Amino acid sequence: MALTGQTFYLGFEPALMAFLQTHIPQGLITVISWFSMLGEALVMILVLGIFYWGLDKDKGQKIGLIVLTGITWNPMIKNLFLRRRPYFDHASVRILRVVEPEADAFDIQAQGYSFPSGHSTNAVSLYGALARYMRRRLFRVLAFVVPLLVGFSRVIVGAHYPTDVLAGYLLGLLALWLIPLLDRTIKSRPLFYGLILLSALPGLLYCRSEDYFSSLGMLVGLLLSIPFEKRVVQFSSTRHPLKIALRTIGGILLFLALNTVCKMPFSSDFLASGSQAALYVRMLRYALVVFATLGLYPMVFTPCERKLFSRAS
Repeated sequence: MALTGQTFYLGFEPALMAFLQTHIPQGLITVISWFSMLGEALVMILVLGIFYWGLDKDKGQKIGLIVLTGITWNPMIKNLFLRRRPYFDHASVRILRVVEPEADAFDIQAQGYSFPSGHSTNAVSLYGALARYMRRRLFRVLAFVVPLLVGFSRVIVGAHYPTDVLAGYLLGLLALWLIPLLDRTIKSRPLFYGLILLSALPGLLYCRSEDYFSSLGMLVGLLLSIPFEKRVVQFSSTRHPLKIALRTIGGILLFLALNTVCKMPFSSDFLASGSQAALYVRMLRYALVVFATLGLYPMVFTPCERKLFSRAS
């Protein structure tokens, strides 16, 4: 069944968006639209990969828990409010950057609902977590500047109302505050991970958009990979620039390749159908891909780097 959603907004919002799109030069809008990338999946994987696979595994896991929890909570709220994106209902608002370029811009199943903004949640949770755990001035600046740039870009490209962005900020701050609090106060790791998962599972009862099942799958994959890595893999972090680069590039390529391979047993019509079965396949696919890249992939670090760098020396 096709998703439809509902429309609600403050009176000034579509007028403001239309004003900005009309009065800001198109070339500058194009530049601003690229700031959306800072809250998108590939950039987030890159940033998390550099820390998890390279600089500091433990901090990378902590940052990943904050980010993926926020990412999963976001569509759970979206599927409660069911707010349609502004360009769906206002002819004066153009869409200049869709969430899923391969899908129809008006397909809510693929593009997701509007409230709150996922990019804004992602930006606050990711760059805020970096500032929290890295404790350097650069990351504190990024934690303030990047969410502002991302949020403004989502409004200017017509993908979100301003109130979507503000709600996304608040949700990101909630994840940034609550997950470290639970981490400090709950000594049992199974209980800690279980509570995080429990907070994300209610969406299975009512969510029908693809973004929730993608996010839940990634969160499950992370929660499975952390204890597996600690018990079985136990790879070492590194400050070696070349090792960090190779590990990160390899991890991103593996993520993209596995995501493609896992689609191959299913027809494109089935994957795009929005059926309950297709949504569960999507969730399992992302869980498998994330577990493989975070849990299994680091097993090759030591033997491969021993061979590579012993030859170089």
